[in-house]
Amino acid sequence: MKHISIIIVKFISCMIAFAIGLDLFFDATFVDILSFSAFVTVASYILGDRIILPALGNKAATAFDFILAYMSVWIFGTILLNNYMQIAWGSILSATIITGVEVLVHRYSLAHFFQNRTRTVKRTEFRKGFAYGTEFAEEHDSDIHDPQKK
Repeated sequence: MKHISIIIVKFISCMIAFAIGLDLFFDATFVDILSFSAFVTVASYILGDRIILPALGNKAATAFDFILAYMSVWIFGTILLNNYMQIAWGSILSATIITGVEVLVHRYSLAHFFQNRTRTVKRTEFRKGFAYGTEFAEEHDSDIHDPQKK
């Protein structure tokens, strides 16, 4: 039931974001907004929340959700709404709204679903000193390099 509630919250937030972003700049139909919302909700949930969020964390999943929403609106909006340059503003606005909601959804998911999957990340520490060594030696073949001994 928790997964269904997350999908519903994602879908409603996508519907609101796309209604604002696409209806503000275009005459997008309800079917366009519904199809964008369904695609972004399913792709974001499967890839972002189920794969990227547990593996890489909140920042990576949020960045993925922003890029997914932005690119999906820009690519599919260019095809469906027949405008290339103005679609960028609608996609930025929609992706920003969706990303704001996704931060809250990710916090809820991490607190309720992935609490047993916490992994410790071993931090690598660098030595503060120089990382090279120098050898000093004397030349044993002095006959080769000395021009007077020839």
